[in-house]
Amino acid sequence: MTSRGTKYWNSGAIPLIAPEILGDIIAEVADVGVVISETGIILSVLANPSNSAFRELEHWENKDIRTTLTIESVSKFENRLAEFLGGKPRVRPVELNHTDGVIGSESPVKYSFHRIGQGGAILLLGHDLRPIAEMQQQLVEAQLSLERDYETQREYDTRFRVLMESTSEAIVFVSVATGEITEANTAAVTLLDRPIESLIGNQLAGCFEGRKRGDMVDALASQAISGVKKTIMADLRGNGMSVQLFPTLFRAAGERILLCRLVSEGEGSALADDLNHNLHALYSDGPEAIVFTAENGDVLSANDAFLDLVDVAHDINVRGRSFADYLQRGSVDFKVMAENAQRAGRMRNYATKLAGEYGSPRATDVSVTRIMAGQQTVFAFVLRDASRSDKAQTRPHPSSDESMRSVAELVGSATLKDIVSETTNVVEKMCIETAVELTMNNRVAAAEMLGLSRQSLYVKLRKFGLLSRDGEAEN
Repeated sequence: MTSRGTKYWNSGAIPLIAPEILGDIIAEVADVGVVISETGIILSVLANPSNSAFRELEHWENKDIRTTLTIESVSKFENRLAEFLGGKPRVRPVELNHTDGVIGSESPVKYSFHRIGQGGAILLLGHDLRPIAEMQQQLVEAQLSLERDYETQREYDTRFRVLMESTSEAIVFVSVATGEITEANTAAVTLLDRPIESLIGNQLAGCFEGRKRGDMVDALASQAISGVKKTIMADLRGNGMSVQLFPTLFRAAGERILLCRLVSEGEGSALADDLNHNLHALYSDGPEAIVFTAENGDVLSANDAFLDLVDVAHDINVRGRSFADYLQRGSVDFKVMAENAQRAGRMRNYATKLAGEYGSPRATDVSVTRIMAGQQTVFAFVLRDASRSDKAQTRPHPSSDESMRSVAELVGSATLKDIVSETTNVVEKMCIETAVELTMNNRVAAAEMLGLSRQSLYVKLRKFGLLSRDGEAEN
């Protein structure tokens, strides 16, 4: 109620509002309010304080609003202003793009026209369209990105189909979770002698005799994880033909999938002269333990014969571990073998002991070969269990036989104490000679092998006259 007893708000009427309050209201309900004359001259600018983009627009005052618009927006403004001045009822709002004229950035604003006062002033209430424009731009970019991804997917799908149909090998893809065949090429359809419709979506185990779904898929997955190129044999249901399966396990879109290459028995016999195939068979089924290591000694792969020597259930447990962990003298043994193989390319019959996970150490003869895998050095170790052999584990030295005969000649001419002392010297000399020979005269490695300090080894070398052997000057 006013002081005169009248209401501020009558039905269909707007209450009287002070000019300064009206300006605040206009600034709050719109992002920007622009008061112009009928000719388009900007009389006043009211910016929403919460919208930082329109806070510094006071420099628009006394300018023609057309100078703040882009070229295409000028004609739109003039047409809508003409309609408003012509008295057209309910003039629709117009979307105009403002430009700063410096960096060329544009600000889209949607204006509605309102008559205020009797002096011909027109109020333009504007709403910032940039959030909507940004959202539209994001939607457009997302749509374009989806289309690009779709085209890329179609391209890769086409390549996959061409590759599957052009290869002569029978290939099927199997889901590990369900055991169902998800893809198969024409060669697989021919080998399995079933139409493609009866393969896709059905169990792989259903194509073979006496195979259960879970057992077959688990066996293929375990074989793929092991990394050992063993073959899994199965007989086709119906004709009984034997087929070899070579599985490869991978993950796609969170699902584990097996890629299985199928080779018939007839094609398998053609591999008899294939060196790669034969070497894989020797590695997998041979009686000798074979280990491949990196240059630093980390195990890359090991066959079942080596796993038997060290009492390990699966090669996953040894891959990545240092080969020195399984040698009784650890890094000393590995360093000696690696340095000799690095220098000469190979080393034969290195006698050491292999320490298993649970059992006691067993005598082993080791041969090592250096292999270049691209730019990387790989060591191939072949180990033979020497604990069952009747031959002596250390090679005789001519000097050792002569020394032993000299000791034997002392019987009857010297006391037992002197004979034992001389025998000790002979054994000590034999051990030092063996260590120096095995380490290719590497005194540091020989000292580590014998458990001596470097100075102690030099003392003993000087004692037995071995220090200047092979024409070396005494250090």
